[in-house]
Amino acid sequence: MHRRIAHVVTLATLILAVAVAPVAAQQDKPRSGGELVFVVPSQPPSYDAHQEETFGVIHPMAPHYGTLLRVDPFEKTGTKPVGDLAESWTISKDGLTYTFKLRKGVKFHDGAELTSKDAKASYDKIIFPPAGLKSSRKATYASVEAVEAPDPSTVRFRLKWPESSFLLNLASPWNWIYRAETLAKDIRWYEKNVNGTGPFTFVEHVKGSHWVGKKNANYWDKGKPYLDGYRALFISASAPQVAAIRGERAFIQFRGFSPPERDQLVNALGPKITVQQSGWDCVLMVAMHHDKKPFSDKRVRRALTLALDRYEGSKNLSRITIVRDVGGVQVPGTPYATPPAELEKLAGYGKDINAARAEAKKLLKEAGVPDGFAFTFKNRGIPHPYEPIGVWLIDQWRQIGLNVKQEFVEASAYHPMLKRGDFEVAMDFACGFIVEPDLDLFRFVSTSDANYGKHKDAVIDELYVKQARAADPEERKKILRQFEKRLLDEEAHIMYTLWWNRIIPHNSRVKGWTITPSHYLNNQLDTVWLSE
Repeated sequence: MHRRIAHVVTLATLILAVAVAPVAAQQDKPRSGGELVFVVPSQPPSYDAHQEETFGVIHPMAPHYGTLLRVDPFEKTGTKPVGDLAESWTISKDGLTYTFKLRKGVKFHDGAELTSKDAKASYDKIIFPPAGLKSSRKATYASVEAVEAPDPSTVRFRLKWPESSFLLNLASPWNWIYRAETLAKDIRWYEKNVNGTGPFTFVEHVKGSHWVGKKNANYWDKGKPYLDGYRALFISASAPQVAAIRGERAFIQFRGFSPPERDQLVNALGPKITVQQSGWDCVLMVAMHHDKKPFSDKRVRRALTLALDRYEGSKNLSRITIVRDVGGVQVPGTPYATPPAELEKLAGYGKDINAARAEAKKLLKEAGVPDGFAFTFKNRGIPHPYEPIGVWLIDQWRQIGLNVKQEFVEASAYHPMLKRGDFEVAMDFACGFIVEPDLDLFRFVSTSDANYGKHKDAVIDELYVKQARAADPEERKKILRQFEKRLLDEEAHIMYTLWWNRIIPHNSRVKGWTITPSHYLNNQLDTVWLSE
């Protein structure tokens, strides 16, 4: 009984913290001074964001750099581009030319003035890298024909075809602007060195220990940053991370904590902790190999998704791991997400689980799958949220007469296993840096390297291109609904489990930071300040 009362008090405190914090933050006036200490669970393999993919680069290093555009730091859906180093832009009527005017007086930390040559050289490195140089986001700019610098304050992108996601894609947090002169001398210089235009200058990096930045007195946005500096502490294990926040040796960890860790901090620190929560552009999916029987039969694939009670699963799993939202092919609550009433019409998303499972059993029988049919489900050997989701899936499939064995594959070997197609049914996973259909859904095109189930579907391919080139948002939504129905219902090429839930419990002294659905966004720290 006492435990239940404590749990209710915890939830009440949490709800109060979530409800009150944003209102209080809006009323407060930013205060200058102080050092923000935060925890980073990963470390930078190199210093070059153009080639890296881990938040271990973004979290400690983003404050040193500017980008052409950025995602609005106060907008919670993570889908609104605003100017950063670009102060304005125009788009041609045919959607093929994007022209940006750069801010005047922006300086790199070494004192050199920013010009359009720097932006062109940086984007040429990302989009058209020389042989042997890795660029992790080259494929997302396939529509770009050329990047031009017609005068010192103008950058122009010429496209081969119109692309509705292009502006938002330019707001990528990975697209740091480097000095053209430096790149011309040594295109790999930024892999081991730091020189940006951001709100904080580089002080030191002690590998395995910490990263330090200090206020840039010459930052273009006068009056910012508010902080004197920041210190990122590299701590990989979750228990010491929680202990650092609990002991007030650190203020925040920007990736996220689990529900039990959140509750532990709220119980320990009460009003000293503010909790921000958000949907998260991360999801676990189930890939079914289309070349392996019986999963080559769409009736079997459809039966597997019909067996899942996603709503009950959400209720239970959200208490123990970092998942929460039932959704389709876009993060729930974001502009292109499927409204719940429409979502319920898709296989596996209806509210009558008994009817869904009866249909699943019927489909399996029609496909000639015997009761008690056994197969192996391969899962990635990472505790959260892979293990709980895997246990839940096996229990759900048991309800329709399937006998499933779970096999865990060590994390570093998992991705190569998926690429080889060495599975019947396996956990697939994706995390996006901006919530945008073009970026999130390319993996389902027939030719994609991430199409691990090996489906070949010309309709899906055509719908993907159509939605990407649709200029009108409402028209694009209609095409996306067709894409989703084809992918998840009619052909059941893949199944989504539950979208992740991002939970950031932070010291209540941290102000001016807004959670978004991506742990890659909002890390420049120029708007962040500490109350007394």
